[in-house]
Amino acid sequence: LEARNLTAKKEASAVAEKLDGQSFVIIRQAGEMGQLYGSVAARDISEAATAGGFSLNRNQVVLNIPIKTIGLHTVPVHLHPEVDVKITINVARSPEEAERQARGESTIVREEVNLDDLGLEVGAALAEGGDGE
Repeated sequence: LEARNLTAKKEASAVAEKLDGQSFVIIRQAGEMGQLYGSVAARDISEAATAGGFSLNRNQVVLNIPIKTIGLHTVPVHLHPEVDVKITINVARSPEEAERQARGESTIVREEVNLDDLGLEVGAALAEGGDGE
């Protein structure tokens, strides 16, 4: 039993060396503020890792709550009772957006800026219009 456990640990350690720090892209539909129309669950992450060449079971992905926003998310993976790694999940609306996020660029539209600009425009229009209706 101990020999089997040691073998399983060695195999998990070998996979961990290759898997640790890997990044996987998951494309989902989302609103302008980055809120997903749905979510990314452990099953989606295991499928993305499997498509990337790693055999990963959804039970090995430690995800307490589903991912509901676009962006880069660090997710722990439990390969063996003594072997854990962290992978990065890049949730984006398109492959191009995923590349921009990986470079560190923000892809979320900031609505506050738009509202501030709109407020200045309305203020200027009111100042120009005066009371001449």
